[in-house]
Amino acid sequence: MEANKKWLSIPKDIREKLITNVFCSNCRGSATITGFTIEYHEAGIVLKGECKACGNNVSRVVELD
Repeated sequence: MEANKKWLSIPKDIREKLITNVFCSNCRGSATITGFTIEYHEAGIVLKGECKACGNNVSRVVELD
């Protein structure tokens, strides 16, 4: 629940940029994350989901102050 609050505290335009800029090791480049969950991480939060293009598991750490 706390991780979701932190995610929603990020401005919407920045959240959209983060969602569309996740590294996919299968596509070997920037990808869009879909079906993601938001989890607490000591540096902030982690988005865990799938690459929109190939379905590979991807994640992104979002560091927060």
